[in-house]
Amino acid sequence: MDRVALYLQDAHPIREGMELARYAEQRGFEAVWQAESRLVRDAIVPMAAYAAVTDTIKIGSGVINNWTRNIGLLAATFLTLDDLAPNRIICGIGAWWDPLARNVGIQRRKPLLAMRETVTVLKRLLAMERVTFHGEFHHVDGIELDVVHGRREPRNVPIYIGATGPKMMELTGEIADGAVLNYCVPPEYNDIAMKHLEIGARRAGRSLDDIDRPQLVVCSVDHDRQKALDGARGLLTQYLAQQPHIAKASGVSEEVVRKIQSILGWPATKEQIRQAMPLVPDDLVQRITASGTPDEVKAKVQEYIDRGCTCPILYPLGDPKLMIDIFATR
Repeated sequence: MDRVALYLQDAHPIREGMELARYAEQRGFEAVWQAESRLVRDAIVPMAAYAAVTDTIKIGSGVINNWTRNIGLLAATFLTLDDLAPNRIICGIGAWWDPLARNVGIQRRKPLLAMRETVTVLKRLLAMERVTFHGEFHHVDGIELDVVHGRREPRNVPIYIGATGPKMMELTGEIADGAVLNYCVPPEYNDIAMKHLEIGARRAGRSLDDIDRPQLVVCSVDHDRQKALDGARGLLTQYLAQQPHIAKASGVSEEVVRKIQSILGWPATKEQIRQAMPLVPDDLVQRITASGTPDEVKAKVQEYIDRGCTCPILYPLGDPKLMIDIFATR
């Protein structure tokens, strides 16, 4: 495969993540994406850290949400990251999810309109325009990124939407530079995703080929196959219980999801996850993740590429350097 990227969440200390970003760059990975999902690790600080210790690899937010940062601050943040790593920063942004958003006081109403407004204003600000915009979610009066000391030219920061559902896919095809396709889904999920991305692209006079389509893929690789499967099982248990949009897209039966949810609290303890893990069988692990031996994992990742993913973003469970070596392009 020509393109491959690394995904980091909070499993590694930030300084270890910096080393992994450097190593991925040396081995030919095109990008490193930093998660910001649970209330555990902000994406922006590690992105800056990775940018500071690398030279060519792209650095994306995978993904931040469009509710909690004021639009002016959001634009200034990505301008700042671009100052640190010009032309290497990608803004991946998503609509967040409940119950997490609700539990911190965010009402996710009209998520499609909110995302459209965010992307519209953010693009104009990063183009160094002076912007007045009065929508339902964003109200700005004559604001601009008022750089006095530094580069005044428009910034090349592509915007990718972390879309899961069909309507957000269509919006992504219409207004974004790319889609960050979700993980913990079977490869055939991509068939539906491509259809809806194309519908949106046509609205804007574009084609599917105009939309980059990297995809998060859980990657648990080990020469011991069972160890690899067990490594992914714990993550799936937690995600199926706590992220309803992923549970829905995964194709897992509602009964299994309800059983897992009845065991896990919020936040889930390690003991609760261990208790619920037997509800996630081997065949499910292999259907919605790339888990197993090196050959099995590479074959599974290729399935996602064959169904429209342009660049797998690999989330390493187990030894991250082993995974990087297996997918290295140089």
